[in-house]
Amino acid sequence: MVLETLNPMHYNITSLVPDTMPVATVPILILVCFLFLIWNHEETSSIPGPGYCMGIGPLLSHGRFLWMGVGKACNYYNKTYGEFVRVWISGEETFIISK
Repeated sequence: MVLETLNPMHYNITSLVPDTMPVATVPILILVCFLFLIWNHEETSSIPGPGYCMGIGPLLSHGRFLWMGVGKACNYYNKTYGEFVRVWISGEETFIISK
């Protein structure tokens, strides 16, 4: 008798979850998405360069410098964005000025 009451298959799980659960989760998900967008929003800079894009831009920028080397990466960014460029190296905003 004790084992029968402790058996989880004895209870119907769907009866434990109220019907309003899906209705309540939609506003919570919308609120979480809104807070995520606000948290990742960054003012756009007037200086050209790769975008921040939730931290992906700095990772790609740093990876390009590691992969190509400083000289080739600087030349790539100068050809792409001009002679004054903002990039990220080791997580810090770095400016490349060349002519």
